[in-house]
Amino acid sequence: DVRVVESGGGLVQAGGSLRLSCAASGVTFSQYGITWFRQAPGKEREFVATIYASYNTYYHDSVKGRFTISRDNGKSTVYLQMNSLKPEDTAVYYCNARLSSEQYWGQGTQVTVST
Repeated sequence: DVRVVESGGGLVQAGGSLRLSCAASGVTFSQYGITWFRQAPGKEREFVATIYASYNTYYHDSVKGRFTISRDNGKSTVYLQMNSLKPEDTAVYYCNARLSSEQYWGQGTQVTVST
């Protein structure tokens, strides 16, 4: 079975940092593009960052300069380093693994940023 599992969420004060992990199994991880999305209560799901198999990266403007996405194919894991966190970053963060028409989602991890 294919599994995608997020971890690393928690409670942090504004200005603090957190690192999320997305681990995948059951796929040839290095071939997949990995995207982080987030969803706050009552809001639409929002794109955060993506990293392709080529290691090219893309970010939503709201997180540019603060978040960094990276991947370790040897560990089948993608990381999202989040610095200078703001209360508006509070959301459930989801990991998506995609190759062509195949897509897999994790269960999400909660990030809460307090004032």
